[in-house]
Amino acid sequence: MTLSTMAIVLLAPILPQLLAEFSDVAGYEYWVPMILTIPALCIALLSPVAGMLGDYFGRRKLLLFSFLLYAAVGIAPVFLKSLSAILISRVGVGIAEALIMVLSTTMIGDYFKGASRDKWLAAQTAFASVSALIFFNLGGQLGAFGWRTPFWAYGAAAAMFVLVLAFTWEPRGDAEVEEEADHAPHNRSWQGFPWGNMLTILAITIYGSVFFYTVQIQAASGLTQLGLADPARIGFLTSIASVGVPLGTLVYSRIGRWPVRTLLLIEFAMLATGFFVMGHAQGPTGFLVGCFINQIGAGLLLPTLLVWAMSLLSFEIRGRGAGLWQGSFAFGQFLSPVVVTFLARLTGGLLPAFGALAAGAVIGVAVAAVVPFRRGEQPTGGAVAHG
Repeated sequence: MTLSTMAIVLLAPILPQLLAEFSDVAGYEYWVPMILTIPALCIALLSPVAGMLGDYFGRRKLLLFSFLLYAAVGIAPVFLKSLSAILISRVGVGIAEALIMVLSTTMIGDYFKGASRDKWLAAQTAFASVSALIFFNLGGQLGAFGWRTPFWAYGAAAAMFVLVLAFTWEPRGDAEVEEEADHAPHNRSWQGFPWGNMLTILAITIYGSVFFYTVQIQAASGLTQLGLADPARIGFLTSIASVGVPLGTLVYSRIGRWPVRTLLLIEFAMLATGFFVMGHAQGPTGFLVGCFINQIGAGLLLPTLLVWAMSLLSFEIRGRGAGLWQGSFAFGQFLSPVVVTFLARLTGGLLPAFGALAAGAVIGVAVAAVVPFRRGEQPTGGAVAHG
């Protein structure tokens, strides 16, 4: 999951350098930022395909291939000269990312059951959030040696290839078996897929993802409107507020077995409270308090939705379900700035838009209070034995 974070956060500090490098390209102010955002769009579009491939060809070999692809196309901009070639390489990163995110999540669902599965799915989100803080600083340090240098960090996928090759096996099913399977499952039937429940979860995921990414994308702009001008200080304060996400996942590890309905009530209430405080803040301190409350709610919401989805999926359809969920979450990320911009124009500014988002989160509270959401049946226990 850290590789998906790396794809965007690592390069954010060098965006001004990239803009200066390709300023002679027509429309560069639109094309250059796509170096950061194209992978996320690929995840939104291709995650369901990645899940289908994982169900058909098997998870592990495809995951190993995706690590090598990620390393190759990730490092490529070190040697590429044209903006168009770099953008094509970033499409390759997005394809590899979609495979990595969906297959790694699916394999956690394959290997673990019950509370153990919940713990490791929640750990994914915590690692991704903490790694964002690390990669932002790493990208800035490497960027001091030129805009090409941070791309070398994509070679970390090669180390992950070695670790996955050494310490994992191809999942074979939900039941424990005595022998290793020598062939891919070739599962392509959608029979038994829980469309009704999954569509509900996917809709909530898109809705919640818009809220999840609002602080991460808009906090810096909010602090600027409240009088802060130093980019370094803004970045530091934003990262402090973002610590709420891993803190939320830590809290989830303690309460994750509570009913889904209860969790959603708490999470949307915290999102609403955070947005309300942000929208009515008179200075940076109050605004950051609101951000922190919001991010704790976001850190709780993400594993709740992921675990809820995985609890409904049997081995035969788990890859496709994970792919649909991941695609929905990425689509919400894509929609988030669009929604905030629309609300800012409608309400007269960014801070009033946060108040509108608070109202939207209250709708989430109301729905959770009325609809009897329940997780799927899930056996208890730890890791699935193998071999």
